[in-house]
Amino acid sequence: MHIGLLALDFHLAGCRSLKEKRRRLERLRGRFGRVANLAVCESDYQDSHRRARWSVVAVADDSRVVEQSLTEVERWVAQSVDATIVDVDREVFAT
Repeated sequence: MHIGLLALDFHLAGCRSLKEKRRRLERLRGRFGRVANLAVCESDYQDSHRRARWSVVAVADDSRVVEQSLTEVERWVAQSVDATIVDVDREVFAT
């Protein structure tokens, strides 16, 4: 079993409220929150208007599937989310 963690830090330029922040990032949960081998959550900066950290966990029997899933998430986020990615951390663990 392989577990991958992708942590994405965002800067939300011009964001004036937590409500706006969540609206701008809600597509991330909507797109990947129902995928069978993925879990998605806002994992830090919950009280900051202009910063966000979202974490995605992928689980599969094959590390290539985990890497492919996390790469797909990262690519989609870079093209589709109304925020700037300022940092990306990725780790894959074998159990």
